[in-house]
Amino acid sequence: MSNYAPFIKPYVEYNEHGWGPCEVPELDVPYQPFCKGDRLGKICDWTVSLPEKKFPSKYASTFGNSSQYAYFYEDDDSTFHLVDTTGSKAFKPYQRGRYRPNVRNNVRARGRTGRGNATLGGLGGPVAGGSTANSTKYGKGRNTRNAQNMGRRFGRNAPTRLRESSVMVQSDWVSIEEIDFPRLLKLALPNIKEGKDIATCGSLEYYDKLYDRVNLRNEKPLLKMDRVVHTVTTTDDPVIRRLSKTMGNVFATDEILATIMCCTRSNYSWDVVIEKLGTKVFLDKRDNDQFDLLTVNETSLEPPMDEEGSINSAHSLAMEATLINHNFSQQVLRIGDQEPRFKFEEPNPFEEQGVDLASMGYRYRQWDLGNEVVLIARCKHNGVVQGPNGDMQFLSIKALNEWDSKVTNSVEWRQKLDTQRGAVLASELRNNACKLARWTVEAVLAGSDQLKLGYVSRVNPRDHLRHVILGTQQFKPQEFATQINLNMDNAWGVLRCLIDIVMKQPDGKYLIMKDPNKSMIRLYDIPENAFDSDGDDESESSEPFGNSIDN
Repeated sequence: MSNYAPFIKPYVEYNEHGWGPCEVPELDVPYQPFCKGDRLGKICDWTVSLPEKKFPSKYASTFGNSSQYAYFYEDDDSTFHLVDTTGSKAFKPYQRGRYRPNVRNNVRARGRTGRGNATLGGLGGPVAGGSTANSTKYGKGRNTRNAQNMGRRFGRNAPTRLRESSVMVQSDWVSIEEIDFPRLLKLALPNIKEGKDIATCGSLEYYDKLYDRVNLRNEKPLLKMDRVVHTVTTTDDPVIRRLSKTMGNVFATDEILATIMCCTRSNYSWDVVIEKLGTKVFLDKRDNDQFDLLTVNETSLEPPMDEEGSINSAHSLAMEATLINHNFSQQVLRIGDQEPRFKFEEPNPFEEQGVDLASMGYRYRQWDLGNEVVLIARCKHNGVVQGPNGDMQFLSIKALNEWDSKVTNSVEWRQKLDTQRGAVLASELRNNACKLARWTVEAVLAGSDQLKLGYVSRVNPRDHLRHVILGTQQFKPQEFATQINLNMDNAWGVLRCLIDIVMKQPDGKYLIMKDPNKSMIRLYDIPENAFDSDGDDESESSEPFGNSIDN
């Protein structure tokens, strides 16, 4: 027995107070949130010559890409020497029919494959393959449709496109609530009365009715308007700060309210910061956030790809749509020192000396949501027009933009806008349901009498800097909400549900985030200094859209 190694019984710690080890060593390991639905890829694949362009984020994390695991080299370049200079042959997987002879120009093969019937049928006799020229003629459309459906059939197995989160979830964030969209769609808060004006600021220019006669034969170029648009968040608004001392307990802007109330139609990720101080709740947007950018084809079957440097990427289209919307809303007004202006009771709270501000009228309105919840929000108008009875009608002016109808597989505006405007609008409702719903909610909250929609298209699909106005259309906000199946009772119910959840929490800072890849919203408890680093880089909360990108 002395020839065998002795067996030493290992010491096993017993945890009397719970499950797991008694002591956890402190390791400096970065935290990376994970999702069970993420695809597992290869660490290294030497057989692939080029990365996939169609699905670049196939193996990306649901919570976004992070560089915390990146390898940073210092002296590798100086010690690296290339040994083999011969290029390796690219690996080609097995392809069906790879060695099949070319039958496009082979007349003998056409009889066997059934191709080229229209050509041979012109000789006056029956064509090869046992069919006639007429059958080939009328079967051409059917074969074309089959060829188009072929791509759809093989596209079913394509990996799901993963969208990046609007904000990186940190390890010290505490998840409070997760609410999926089916639950939100069942909510309703009826009998909410029209908002009451408690303060009105700014001035508005009159709408130029000449733009109502713009059509495809009388199109107008879209001009660049160098005017400043302020995108001030809730807590930075001096009027809201003044009103919060004496009235209301929930404060927000119309953009933030519209985003939350239309969250069930959104696909892209967004987030809203909430600060609870006693009985008061402030809904804010983050500094340096892309919250104010307009989405393009967000709800379409094939949304834009995230191709860096492309004019048709999701971010480039969002910047283009935002600039178009700003320029159009100012161009259709009667601008000039001699032109009349409609002035509200107070001046523009964001007025700066020597700065040409855009035509904007702010209405601070109050709603009673019940259960001692009083909402105060800043709403806005873009213009004003005199009605047939001499009364003033306030306008919310927005612009839809066309970038490439062939890529989006939608109706071409230059052919259908004058004759089939309903088909064009139906296509936009299908591809931009969330954006149109937000615009409608903003117009309803502001009490606008009309919602003006402009149709703006590129002069050339490959040029994103030049645009033309092809037409305009106007709606009453309440009627348009019914037309697009927007239930305001449900929108108020979603907002009230989130407010009630936050009201039950202790004082602190919270964040509402739309999940980038699931139909749900999440509520997190975040530290007070969660986004302090973002605010250091921002000099001002507004920027002149006209100077950011040439248009």
